[in-house]
Amino acid sequence: MSPFPGRAWWAGLPPAAGAAVMATGVISLGLHLTGHEALSLAALAVAGALWLVLAADFTARLLGDRRRFRAEADTPPALTAVAATTVLGTRLSALGWQTVAAALLALAVAVWPGLLLHVLRHWRRRMPGVAFLVCVATQGVAVLAATLAAAGHHDWLAQAALGFFLLGLVLYLAALLRFDLREVAGGAGDHWVAGGALSISALAGSKLTASPVWTGPAHEALRIVTLTLLALSLAWYVVLLGAELRHPRPRYDIRRWSTVFPLGMTATACLSVAEPAGIAWLRPLGEVLLWIAVGACLLTCAAMLLSRRPATRPPGRGTMP
Repeated sequence: MSPFPGRAWWAGLPPAAGAAVMATGVISLGLHLTGHEALSLAALAVAGALWLVLAADFTARLLGDRRRFRAEADTPPALTAVAATTVLGTRLSALGWQTVAAALLALAVAVWPGLLLHVLRHWRRRMPGVAFLVCVATQGVAVLAATLAAAGHHDWLAQAALGFFLLGLVLYLAALLRFDLREVAGGAGDHWVAGGALSISALAGSKLTASPVWTGPAHEALRIVTLTLLALSLAWYVVLLGAELRHPRPRYDIRRWSTVFPLGMTATACLSVAEPAGIAWLRPLGEVLLWIAVGACLLTCAAMLLSRRPATRPPGRGTMP
């Protein structure tokens, strides 16, 4: 018998389910940035509820099923635990809940190195898009740290955010060298993280660019790097969208939440970069991309619910319909 009664209904969730928290959380942040507060809070409630379920499952596996925990900790989707926590913390910081956001940052930083080392130790050639989660998780820490630094005027936290930001870029390049480009045409959804990792990097860059800690050449360098990252993420967006249209993959897969997250993150990055970079047209572009992400989120949610409906058998001969 499980040491955690009543958890059987969520015990089958794979680590990739954390992408659902990442997706709904970043869409909540984007809706907040565009002034749709009621919708933003609704998405935040969904993200928060999912995070609590997955956090309980994470703890249950750690304490009650160590073999399964170690097996899953070796795979890149395990890093969704870090990324989801930082995305949720960033949205809560925007809500003014700085203490809770700081606690989530501390939790993410505590979990991040162990999971990252486990994943890197088991990397191989020709990996799917989840390989880029090493960058996403690291940049998630940078985003939340920079957000809290701005909220509390903590220069040391902004400097720590810069360190995570730079490390995230190195990890992106390492993942790119191992990414199987055939996934663009045949991936199950997580191939979109190749672009989403650049989007969250651009979001981290926008937070750093807006910080008063860096001025002069350092500020300009951050601005140029941020715009370059955003441009590359938009290029990935076009390539991946074109591949989706050319090679449709209509069946539901839990990895489709790893498609929704980059869609929402690219929109949010455009919205966030617009002001510190001084490029006004990025905001309307971000608004358009945000509604595309909202639509994709609703479709993915509907597909998930339909996939869980029990199969019905046609009535047999001699039975009542």
